[in-house]
Amino acid sequence: MENLNFIDPLLHGITPETVGNKIPNLSVKHLVCAGVGSLIAGAVLKKAGQNKAGAIVGSLALPLLASAFYKQISKTNKAKRELNESSGIEYNH
Repeated sequence: MENLNFIDPLLHGITPETVGNKIPNLSVKHLVCAGVGSLIAGAVLKKAGQNKAGAIVGSLALPLLASAFYKQISKTNKAKRELNESSGIEYNH
């Protein structure tokens, strides 16, 4: 009973930071494909008679497409902001 190291991974020196708790950096194209794919898969499941599964899979489409839209808008706004920013050195001739 004294060898209970397998219960708590922190006893082995595994910390949550070293495990790799990183958010995956998905591109806009991947998010749009996942959203459209879930819409199609949900429609196919509903046609096949699996209404609950189709509704669950289809309901994933809107959050995926919304996050893709937000990511694209934030990317374009960041590019516009970088164009409009000055370098901090103003030339007065």
